[in-house]
Amino acid sequence: MPPEAFLRARPWLVHMRTTGACMMRRVFLFAARTSINFGKDRLREVAALSRACGSQFSEETVAAMEKHFQENKVETVSKADATFNIKVYFHVISLNSTAAGGNIPDSQIADQIGVLNHDYASTGVTWTLAATDRTVNADWYNHADPDSTQQTQMKAALRKGGAGDLNVYATGRITADDQSLLGYSTFPVDYAGNPKDDGVVILGASLPGGSAAPYNLGR
Repeated sequence: MPPEAFLRARPWLVHMRTTGACMMRRVFLFAARTSINFGKDRLREVAALSRACGSQFSEETVAAMEKHFQENKVETVSKADATFNIKVYFHVISLNSTAAGGNIPDSQIADQIGVLNHDYASTGVTWTLAATDRTVNADWYNHADPDSTQQTQMKAALRKGGAGDLNVYATGRITADDQSLLGYSTFPVDYAGNPKDDGVVILGASLPGGSAAPYNLGR
């Protein structure tokens, strides 16, 4: 089975931290958890955050996702039977070229890939950093919120790879309904209708060693 089919059949794997019932809690990219990152000036807000879902869905949407899952579900395969490698394209959005301005160092991105591989070690799924690009854009950094013009522009300009690849966008601030969020993502079922929108948006400071303690473990 090609990686694309594997991922489509298992929507809990990649594009979710808020999986299932929000879609339960979309397992943001990095495996069953959404990393998040605020800058130093956001630490007070981080302290008030909970690990809540970054997206809200109607009952009709959840029902449609469940229907898609049931229609594409396949039998479980063991690690010995199959392995799947997922390429990760990491997009760093920053205010400027400094670490304080959101320019995440390569070492933290490498550590994040390491967390993914550690957490998925028993599944046969591995993650490889395919490429990293860096964009200085204050508007995207501060306003790439769910369904915003900024996030649409950002993804249209930066997304790489195909259906079986994971695109991660690390920004500095994400809000919705006047609440600060840890991140959000699309679901595999959405890919066919809007491939450019596919991916995960997170707060960069939640990567391993980031400033958003205690949410700085990369999961």
